[in-house]
Amino acid sequence: MKYDTIIFDLDGTLLDTLDDLRDAVNHALRDFGLPEATPEQMRARLGYGSGHLIAESVPGGRDYEHYQELFDDYLAFYEAHSRVKTAPYPGIMELLGELKAAGARCAIVSNKPHTAAAALAEEFFRGVVEAAVGEKSGVRRKPAPDTVLAAMAELGAESARTVYVGDSEVDIDTAAAAHIDCISVTWGFRTREQLIASGATALADDVPELRRAIFGG
Repeated sequence: MKYDTIIFDLDGTLLDTLDDLRDAVNHALRDFGLPEATPEQMRARLGYGSGHLIAESVPGGRDYEHYQELFDDYLAFYEAHSRVKTAPYPGIMELLGELKAAGARCAIVSNKPHTAAAALAEEFFRGVVEAAVGEKSGVRRKPAPDTVLAAMAELGAESARTVYVGDSEVDIDTAAAAHIDCISVTWGFRTREQLIASGATALADDVPELRRAIFGG
């Protein structure tokens, strides 16, 4: 196979998390009397971490006077309700099982808070994903390469045989910063056109196409 280490983004790539994320954001916005986010607004705001998501959802961004309180409200609600509507995209579990059977090693690298990323990895991918790295204090989040490089080090991966799979421009930039290949999936939070405009060179419109790109045929 073309790659023996596959590092996946989580939201919009392995898991359809949009509804649970939107419910958590809107719960917090309602608590502070602010307008709720639409699905389209949520899609555009995702990818850069929870801090960015909340900053984009409130007036004044991080200068909003109740920013930290609203952020804490969001995070507490999301961590308690992150698995209500969330589910793997069709075909993902079969692909991960096939990769494991072929001897590939898989990891998750996300800008989601590490506690949430680890909980979702344990809930849905135990036994087929070996490592999960989320946003942690003191570690630069994507598109900096730090979290991807940490996952690669944990798995003993070689750059030439590693690929990052994601659904946004953040993932394209992250792979470039880590000097590894990138496959962009089009079923997540960005359109095919947005991904191409962001520099995507390998795209998969469905899981069978992703499988072929990973296996090299």
